[in-house]
Amino acid sequence: MYEQKKREKSLKSRTSKVVIKEIRFGPQTDNHDYEFKKKHAEKFLKDGAKLKAFVFFKGRSIIFKEQGHILLLRLAQDLEEWGKVEQLPELEGKRMIMFIAPKKNK
Repeated sequence: MYEQKKREKSLKSRTSKVVIKEIRFGPQTDNHDYEFKKKHAEKFLKDGAKLKAFVFFKGRSIIFKEQGHILLLRLAQDLEEWGKVEQLPELEGKRMIMFIAPKKNK
């Protein structure tokens, strides 16, 4: 019993917690704001956290779905060096969500 608990404790200490950081955009986010948020996303990926980027559509801005999709794909392309896309942009209610996982350091 003691050995089993000891083994479980050592296995638990080796596992790493998955940290998810979020970045929120609007469908018509300006270029400066985009660059600012991209720098934060870059830092999160370098630190080893997963990134959840989403475009939030308020009110009637849902008509700009294409712009939101293009914005998220542009972010994925810009962050290609530090992370890979885990889930492509997908509309869920009034949010278009995309997940990016950090690349493993060698």
